[in-house]
Amino acid sequence: MLTASESSWTAPSTGLSPRQFGKLITALRCEGADPVRKGRPWSLPLEDRVLLVAAYWRTNLTPRQPAPLFGVSKSAADRIINHLGPSLALQPRRRFRKDTVLIVDGTLVPTRDHTVAEQSKNWARCPSGTTRPGSSRTG
Repeated sequence: MLTASESSWTAPSTGLSPRQFGKLITALRCEGADPVRKGRPWSLPLEDRVLLVAAYWRTNLTPRQPAPLFGVSKSAADRIINHLGPSLALQPRRRFRKDTVLIVDGTLVPTRDHTVAEQSKNWARCPSGTTRPGSSRTG
């Protein structure tokens, strides 16, 4: 089972040294990411939850895949990712210097294989003979 208490898992899962990971945990605690609240407590300590989110983002897995590695259900892993993800995400910048180079991720995400999938029901011509909004075809 993966755990943040074993520092050997930190670097491969997060890309951070154990010292940097510790600073991240401290910053998250100061920000209030691990408040004492009513209800059922988290099954994992904050360190392990951060490690789970980092491993999820770094490896591009579904929540179902890292869940057994951390000893939680896929539903719990999904809740952890949804709860801690915004705290770990970078805040967008409003302005950039004039000479700043921005890198845009233009990765294409396949949605489905159109040769195998059923033809879309979103026709340009509706059964009544009229065209749907946005269609350039006329009735």
